[in-house]
Amino acid sequence: MVAACSSTPKNETEEKKAQRPIMVQGPMPIEAEHFAKKLEDVKEEKSGDFVFYKGTLDDYPVIVAKTGKGMENTAAATAVAIEKYNPIAIINQGTSGGHDPSLNVFDIVLGQKTVNLGSLKTADKAENQGIDPTIWKPMDLMASEGSAGEDPNAEKPRFYEGDKDLLAAAHAVKETYTKGKVVDGTIGSADVWNNEVDRIKWFHTKYGTSVEEMEGAAAAQIAKAYDVPFLGIRVLSNNKVNGGTYNPNTATANQGYVYEVVKQYISTVSSK
Repeated sequence: MVAACSSTPKNETEEKKAQRPIMVQGPMPIEAEHFAKKLEDVKEEKSGDFVFYKGTLDDYPVIVAKTGKGMENTAAATAVAIEKYNPIAIINQGTSGGHDPSLNVFDIVLGQKTVNLGSLKTADKAENQGIDPTIWKPMDLMASEGSAGEDPNAEKPRFYEGDKDLLAAAHAVKETYTKGKVVDGTIGSADVWNNEVDRIKWFHTKYGTSVEEMEGAAAAQIAKAYDVPFLGIRVLSNNKVNGGTYNPNTATANQGYVYEVVKQYISTVSSK
């Protein structure tokens, strides 16, 4: 009888150790720390410039990663996190600029697809023939291990699909978000901050982008390399194509919604 009683806590401990954490990424403090404060039993760990807040939500392990801005920071932080923590899923979330004129500030885009907008091949032009970004071709860095110039399949965009189970969890709690719409769409990423409305419209037409930011595609690429389920969730903090002005409160609003998504996903993971 004594042995039976003592074995239960041990089994519970072993089960918790076996649980792979859910990773929630945010580039800047405004996009990560609000979520981290919602976790219980938080411990902070650092690796290089990256900060990881380890805690629990509904008694399930969740890690919030403050990755820093940009594609390089995000790719490195994602690889470090996968190697170090072995997450069961990754959600990259934060603010974004609108590309779709039908979307407004505080609307949220679920990344049915995520694409790198900065991987481009310029036209072959001689000196004094000018510059024309509208005829630059996309370059799929994952198409082959050889030179991109040798592979015709490399001259088209690479779209990273959002994980179906994460999307299902996001759809299940859409009604909890009351500050705007929640829609499926395409998230574009690059180490470029586009303020030219005609260029934004060009991306919207050519790539079908709903929003742009500077991190998601890098995280998606690394997650795919390690076969970790991934989803981007981005709120519009501004939209130049319809005059939507910047609102910093969108970052907190998005984290509130993502919190509900993670809770829903935990309920599905725990039931398996």
